[in-house]
Amino acid sequence: MTILVTGGAGFIGSNFVLDWLAKSDETVVNLDKLSYAGNLQNLSSLEKDSRHLFVKGDIGDATLVAELLVRHQPRAIVNFAAESHVDRSIHGPGEFVQNNIVGTYQLLESVRSYWSPLPAPAKSNFRFLHVSTDEVFGSLDKSAPAFTERHAIEPNSPYSASKAASDHLVRAWHHTYGLPVLTTHCSNNYGPYHFPEKLIPLVIVNALAGKTLPVYGDGQQIRDWLYVKDHCSAIARVLEAGQVGTTYNIGGWNEKANLDIVRNICSLLDTLKPRSDGKPYQDQIAFVTDRPGHDRRYAIDARKIEQELGWKPAESFETGIAKTVQWYLSNQDWVANVQSGAYRDWVQTQYGAPAAEEASPVAA
Repeated sequence: MTILVTGGAGFIGSNFVLDWLAKSDETVVNLDKLSYAGNLQNLSSLEKDSRHLFVKGDIGDATLVAELLVRHQPRAIVNFAAESHVDRSIHGPGEFVQNNIVGTYQLLESVRSYWSPLPAPAKSNFRFLHVSTDEVFGSLDKSAPAFTERHAIEPNSPYSASKAASDHLVRAWHHTYGLPVLTTHCSNNYGPYHFPEKLIPLVIVNALAGKTLPVYGDGQQIRDWLYVKDHCSAIARVLEAGQVGTTYNIGGWNEKANLDIVRNICSLLDTLKPRSDGKPYQDQIAFVTDRPGHDRRYAIDARKIEQELGWKPAESFETGIAKTVQWYLSNQDWVANVQSGAYRDWVQTQYGAPAAEEASPVAA
């Protein structure tokens, strides 16, 4: 048996592949175009593992995807492939439209062509799992109930709009063509192999480098936080037993303000890796102008997946963030490698400062 994972060299995708192969002998065909955030170093432990077949390529390459589907006959596809950084989407929305919308369309069509002539029971057992985000639901007031699966889709950034569009395509391909799909909406992930343009890894990396920790606005933007290993276990459970054609919210029940996250990380670093001058890392925090259209609050109601599939997160925020900070302290070579090349070039273009001076605003 085989599954095809798209975007499997990125943050969540690589964690999923590693966790999957730690628990299963089922082969993983891993398709990733290795953009700036895709990193084969994440998967170095699988270099000699015959169960992991890596292919460099784009989900929008219909010829390549068709060849992979025919050759490997996967029983399921897990689609992580996406552009996912809000700041990047604000400054370059075209790439998000192309990759997240057009790319998903091309992938769905390739999969439909493969799935349609499959014999029973392979056809009925096949699954296409689309990994999405809570950002498609828009922003919540502080006292509003958390997002449920029935919440209106109200994206506010080019990124979230592109993901919402891809969600609609996936849903339509099920209702129009019968493609057996599943969609998950997750809250903010954190953990090992997280590319340091996002809040938690950026705070850790900048703090250790003695750089400013710029926080957007007043830092009171609230997010629900989910340890990436918990997200991976939830996806595996939805793939195993989820009801075809439906969506599942995956959350950590950990609503935290961005500023509180930053202070928490600083406190952990004060204990685990004190500054040489003895001062607290919080001294590096600086508030900067908020980004355009910054959503104020996201919150996930994850009761459906717990009630229907028996899943709930294993990590609290306190245990997950401690593991995450320790991982970054123990993997400084990985950090140095991902900060080279395309990422550093983008930082200079985005923030108008040499990469060595980089201190991009921290936001989720």
